[in-house]
Amino acid sequence: MAEMGFKCYRMSINWTRIFPHGDDQEPNEKGLLFYDDVFDECLRYGIEPVVTIFHFEIPLDLTNRYGGWIDRQCVDAYVRYCEVIFKRYQHKVKYWMTFNEINNMEILPLYAGGLLNNDDQSKAIGTYHQFIASALAVQKAHQINPNMKVGMMIAYTAAYALTCHPQDELKLMKDNQIRHFYCDVQCRGHYPDYKSQEYKRNHIKLPILPGDEDILKNGTVDYIGLSYYTSSCVSSDPKQNTTSGNMTTSVVNPYLKQSEWGWQIDAVGLRIALNQLYERYELPLFIVENGLGAIDERKDGVILDDYRIDYLREHIIEMKKAIEEDGVHIIGYTPWGCIDLISAGTGEMRKRYGFVYVDKDDAGHGTLNRYKKKSFYWYKNVIVSNGEDLEIGEERG
Repeated sequence: MAEMGFKCYRMSINWTRIFPHGDDQEPNEKGLLFYDDVFDECLRYGIEPVVTIFHFEIPLDLTNRYGGWIDRQCVDAYVRYCEVIFKRYQHKVKYWMTFNEINNMEILPLYAGGLLNNDDQSKAIGTYHQFIASALAVQKAHQINPNMKVGMMIAYTAAYALTCHPQDELKLMKDNQIRHFYCDVQCRGHYPDYKSQEYKRNHIKLPILPGDEDILKNGTVDYIGLSYYTSSCVSSDPKQNTTSGNMTTSVVNPYLKQSEWGWQIDAVGLRIALNQLYERYELPLFIVENGLGAIDERKDGVILDDYRIDYLREHIIEMKKAIEEDGVHIIGYTPWGCIDLISAGTGEMRKRYGFVYVDKDDAGHGTLNRYKKKSFYWYKNVIVSNGEDLEIGEERG
C-alpha cells in the first residue's frame, strides 16, 4: 500500500478481538495491541486509517444469548466496545464509521445484525437498535475527542425508472424511500413520516424508551460513507428481465453493459448518486467502496487488467465532475479492494477486485504468492497525480 502511495486505508475492527463474547468484563489486551500495531504501521508510512467499527461481525455469543440486535443489550455492549476503542485509538484514528452497509439489514438481517428471524418486525427492531447505538457512539466519540469524525456507511446505487409510465415512477419513488431511509434517520436525527406510516399500516412497533428521540437527534453523523458498484432500474411490470449486483436485484437496463457477474456498469450513475446524497443531506461524502469483480489471467507473471482500469477511470472521471462541476463535497475515495480476497457475495476467489493478484483458486490451491497487476501501476500514478493523470501507461503487471 505504501508503494502504491495510499494516503488512507479503509479497514474494520473485529468486535470479538476486543470483547470475545461481546460484553466481557474486560477487553482483550492482545486484541487491542493487534490494532495498535496495525495503526502504527499505517501511520509509519503516512497512511491514515479509516475504521469501520461493525462490519457484519456481531460476536456469536450475542446472537446465541440475545438473538442479536433485536435485543437492547446489544446497544449497551456496542457502546462500551466503542468507548474502549475510541479512548485507545483517539490519537491514531480520526475517521470512523459505525456500521458497514447498515441498509443490508433490509435484505440480510442475519448477516447485518445477527437476527435469527427475517420478519419485518424483527428487522425494524434490529435496525432501530443499530440507529440508537450509532447515535450514542457519535456522541461518545465527540466527548472523548472532538476532532474525531464519525460517519455512517450505506450500500448505495443510483436508480432509474425503466419507462416514464407513472406506475414506474411511483415504483422508483418507493424504491428511493427504502434507499434513503437509513440516511434519513442517521443524518437528520428522526424517523421520516413515510416510514412511520409504513410501520403503522403493517402494525410494526418500535421499542422506544424515554430519551431515545434526543439520542437520535443529538447523534447525527459527521459524514456519509458509501459503497457504489452499480446502478439499478425499476419497473412496475413483474415480467421484466432482472439481474443482480451487490446483493440487490435490478431490472435490466438496456443502456448499460454488465460485468461477468451481471453487475450493471454505470459510471455516470456514481455522479448522480453523489449529487442525490449531497443535495439531500449537505454532509461530506466518502466513497469507501468502488470496484470491479472480474476473472484475471496471469500469463508469464503478468496480469493485464485493462477492464478494471477502464472501470475505475470512468468512475473517477464522474467523481471529479461531481466535485468540480456540481459542487459535491467528497472527502475521500478508496476502491475495493487493495488485494485479491474471497468475494463475500459469492464465496469465490476467482472473482477478483484487487490491484495485487493472489495465487489461490476457488478450491484453495495455490502458493499465496502476490503479483502486481497492470492496475497497480496505473492507480499508483493516479494517486501521485491526485487524479489528474488517468491514462493507461505501458503494459506492466
